[in-house]
Amino acid sequence: MTARAYVLIDVEAGKAKDVAEIIRGKTGICAADIVTGPHDIIAVVEGPDAEAVAGVVLNEISLIEGVTHTMTCLVMEAK
Repeated sequence: MTARAYVLIDVEAGKAKDVAEIIRGKTGICAADIVTGPHDIIAVVEGPDAEAVAGVVLNEISLIEGVTHTMTCLVMEAK
């Protein structure tokens, strides 16, 4: 079964477009959309299990220059 998470991403002012483009190029990322509201980008991450999803967030997204904070929301039930 595939694990999926929505990752809410905050970035430095003026960096949303650049960060979203970088995120879109990473393995395991299904989407990375710039949004309005309290967060700047929402990404959809998928992997074979929750540990793989966490690895993408910790080792790929969080390390991008301009990312200041992430919040990962693991999908518990999908239809």
